[in-house]
Amino acid sequence: MAKASDYGAFMERFILQPSSSSHELPLNGLTFAVKDIFDVDGYVTGFGNPDWARTHQAAMLTAPSVLAVLKGGATCVGKTVMDEMAYSINGENKHYGTPTNPKAPDRVPGGSSSGSAVAVGAMLVDFSLGSDTGGSVRVPASYCGIFGIRPSHGVVSTTGVIPMAQSFDTVGWFARDPEILNRVGHVLLPFPDVNPVTPNQIIIPEDCFRLLSIPIDRVTQVLVKSVEKLFGSDIVKHVILGDYVEDKVTSLKPFMSKENQTQEYNIPSLAALSTAMRLLQRYEFKNNHGEWVRAVQPDLGPGIRERVWEALGTTDEKIDVCQSLKTEFRSALTDLLGDSGVLVLPTVPGPPPKLQTDPTTLESFRARAFSLLSIAGVSGFCQVSIPLGLYDNLPVAVSLLAKHGSDGFLLNLVQTLYGSIKEQVEVAEKTSY
Repeated sequence: MAKASDYGAFMERFILQPSSSSHELPLNGLTFAVKDIFDVDGYVTGFGNPDWARTHQAAMLTAPSVLAVLKGGATCVGKTVMDEMAYSINGENKHYGTPTNPKAPDRVPGGSSSGSAVAVGAMLVDFSLGSDTGGSVRVPASYCGIFGIRPSHGVVSTTGVIPMAQSFDTVGWFARDPEILNRVGHVLLPFPDVNPVTPNQIIIPEDCFRLLSIPIDRVTQVLVKSVEKLFGSDIVKHVILGDYVEDKVTSLKPFMSKENQTQEYNIPSLAALSTAMRLLQRYEFKNNHGEWVRAVQPDLGPGIRERVWEALGTTDEKIDVCQSLKTEFRSALTDLLGDSGVLVLPTVPGPPPKLQTDPTTLESFRARAFSLLSIAGVSGFCQVSIPLGLYDNLPVAVSLLAKHGSDGFLLNLVQTLYGSIKEQVEVAEKTSY
């Protein structure tokens, strides 16, 4: 088990040396950690739960994504704590302890790649690998004040990574600065060498920003001013994304709820998108792990237990609609963005919740979060979460999304913009909106 000085981030420490120590290698001299969902030869992949670890043998091969970064010159220093069975965006683990959020110790670190985010945020490693199905890299990146990428679905190998729901599973990574985030991309992405391309439009969906619980300007203005400084104001466009999606994606109809159950602001078409995504996720989770759960009856923490057992009751009703919805939604979003358009989103609807908040009180926050997170989830587009400093002493983030396969373009853009973003954040932190 990890020591206190590890911020509770590590399951176990070990050293895997890079394949070669050549100075020419892109990740030479960098250290990294991996989420305990990746196979490492000779170690049991624990999947965040002691019953899982107890009932599984040590891996005999190392996941190709881990091998790729070792081959790129980086040194692996251990495996990190994760939420059980990857079924939470909170970051709390009742068995192994909750990794401490280095930016806000009384708040959750975000999950399910909690330890990987904390290890980077606490400067214990230079970068780390996580996985993102419903939000498990983007959420902890935003809560811990670091960069995180969910790459385009299917572009980075998920072999040797325990599946959660294959329609959405991706291997992502965290870093404290965009240059290292990009360097890891050069190693993991199949076509990293794209010239820095200027985006032709930066789209701000005003309805999505109304989901925020902090002042909207604190997030949008920082980004818009940075974009205008570098590319001029003509490329900034404003849309109402919910209306566009409702109009273009007819297969959402079966998932649209008749009424908004709460009085809180929501975006019906994106709430429907999230409902469809979570249904297909439950169905695939059941097919992957239902048999094991029924046989072993694992001890699972609050919130996760309920979600896992709900998943086991899923039938194939509406599953075929979910598949056609994915195709239709990706096509609609591709049309909206064009070749080098970028969509700006809040990564999450607000600051990280307090530790040990009752799961039921988090339901409305989760619902708003998944309305935002399911956009990249269902489209398969790439998304990078960018830290925007602190508001009220708690981390703030914004995300950029680009079309499927344009991960290299997106990473270059984030690196290009970040110097200007940092300047704007300093101004924003001095000014109270």
